[in-house]
Amino acid sequence: MTAEHAVPPLLAMRGIAKSFPGVRALDGVDLEVAPGEIHALLGENGAGKSTLLKILAGAQSPDSGTITFDGRDVTLANPHAAQALGIVTIYQEFTLAPDMSIAENVFIGREPGRGPFVDWSKMAAETHALIRRIGLERSPMTLVRDLSVAEQQMVEIARALSMHSRLIVMDEPTSALSLSEVEKLYRIVRQLRAEGLSIIFVTHRLEEVMDICDRYTVLRDGRNVGAGRVAEITIDGIIRLMVGREVNALYGHREAGEPGPVALAVEGLTRLRTAQDPHATELRDVSLHVRRGEILGIAGLVGAGRTETARAIFGADGFDSGRVIVDGEPVTIRTPRDAIRHGIGLVPEDRKLQALFLTQAIRTNMSVAALDLINRFGLFVDERKERGMVEEYRKLLNIRMASADQAVGNLSGGNQQKVVLARWLALRPKVLIVDEPTRGIDVGAKVEVHNLLFEMARSGIAVIAISSELPEVLSVADRIVTMREGRVTGEMPREGATQEKLMALMTLGSAAKAA
Repeated sequence: MTAEHAVPPLLAMRGIAKSFPGVRALDGVDLEVAPGEIHALLGENGAGKSTLLKILAGAQSPDSGTITFDGRDVTLANPHAAQALGIVTIYQEFTLAPDMSIAENVFIGREPGRGPFVDWSKMAAETHALIRRIGLERSPMTLVRDLSVAEQQMVEIARALSMHSRLIVMDEPTSALSLSEVEKLYRIVRQLRAEGLSIIFVTHRLEEVMDICDRYTVLRDGRNVGAGRVAEITIDGIIRLMVGREVNALYGHREAGEPGPVALAVEGLTRLRTAQDPHATELRDVSLHVRRGEILGIAGLVGAGRTETARAIFGADGFDSGRVIVDGEPVTIRTPRDAIRHGIGLVPEDRKLQALFLTQAIRTNMSVAALDLINRFGLFVDERKERGMVEEYRKLLNIRMASADQAVGNLSGGNQQKVVLARWLALRPKVLIVDEPTRGIDVGAKVEVHNLLFEMARSGIAVIAISSELPEVLSVADRIVTMREGRVTGEMPREGATQEKLMALMTLGSAAKAA
C-alpha cells in the first residue's frame, strides 16, 4: 500500500523488466492502479507503454518483476489468464468482426448455450442489457459494419463488461472520435468508475488527462519518471516528465515568409454520393488555393469533407465536376499516378493502413515512390542509390532506426511519419498534402514533424495541412480554410484567427470569409 491509496491497489506491477535483442524496453517499471480510478499511462512513443500493457494483457512475459491483482500474486501466462482475472484491453485498432452482429461480437467464443447449440435469445437479451447500460441504442442483431466508429468502440466496451471486467485498458480511445463522441465516451468512463471499475487510459492528448483521469504514471526510456494525482500537476509538468526537457508548447512555431505564386488551385470541386457508396461525405463546390512556400490549414469536424477533398485532389477518389490547376495550368488527375506526375503528394491520415508496408524494410517504404530516380536501365533498383537516399533523409529528418533493413512497423509512430514524409521529399513535390500529420505521435515528435513542415515551406513547397486539432492548425498554418458538410465555410489568415472563430465557422457554417 502507498500513502496515496486509502485501500490496497487493485493492480500492482513492480520491478517489471523486459528486453528484446539490442533493446531494453522496460527497466524496473512500477505501476499501481487503485480500485475505481481512471489512471493515465503516459510517455512518448518508445517509452515502454505498449510493452508494459502487452505484459498486463498476457501477450508477453516479463523477464523479471511481480504482478499483484486484488491482493494476490498472479502470473499472466496468456490473454485468457488475464481475462479470467477481469483484465481486458481495448486496443486502438478494434478487433471486431464487421460481418457479425453486435451480440456475436460481444460473446464471440463464449456464446451462451448447451454443447454446439447457441441460445440466441439469451445472447441477445444479455447483449441488450450490456449495451443499454452504456447507452448504445441499437438492436443486438445489428451488423457491426453498419455502426459508426464511436458505436463500434461501445461494442468493444460491452464485450469487456461481458467478461466481468474489473480493470479495462483503453489504448488511445478518442483518436478517431468527434468532440461530441468524446464527451459520450467520458460519460461512459465516469459511469464505469462510479460502478467500481478501474481504467487505464492511454492517450497522447494531454488535455484529456486533465479532463478525465484521477492519477497518472509517466514512463520515459523504459523507466518510471513520475506518478501522482492529476489535480496536482499541469500539462507543462507532464510534458517535462515525458520528454525530459522543457517544452514551451505542444506545437512548433514559425514566422511566415512572403509566399510565392499559386502552386495549386481547386475550383468548384464536387463529388456526389452514389448507390455504391450511399454514406459517403459529399463535396459541394469546394474551391481553395495554396501558394509556394505557404502552409494552408484545413479545419473541420468529423464528416466535414477534409479528407475527401485531399483524396479527390490526389486522384484517390473521383469527382463529378470542378477542376484542379497546377502552376496556372488545368490538369487532369484521375489516379494518384497522375497527381504524382504533376508534382502533388499526399500523406494520408492513417499511415499504417494507407501509407506504409509495415512488414517491409524502411528503405523499401522510403523509396517506393521514387523508383524512377534510383533504377538502373529502367528495370532494377540501384541499391547504392537507394541506401544513399535513405541515409540522406535519415540525417535530414533525424529518423531513429537501427538500420535501413529494419521493418518500418517496428518504428515509433513519429519515426513512421518521418519515413512517409521522406518518401515525398525524395520526389521534390510542388504540393504536399498532409492529413492529420501528428495523429498518434508523442509531444516531442509532434514538434519535430511541425518543424519538418516549416522547412518544406521554406524550401518552396506548397503545403496543405489537415488537422482535427485547432491549436495545431493555428500553430502551423499561414492561412486557414474551414469546412462543414462538404462545403468551404470560411477562410482567414492565422493573424486574428482564434479557436472560437474557427469553431463558429466549422459548426455554424457561415459562408462569410474573414478579411
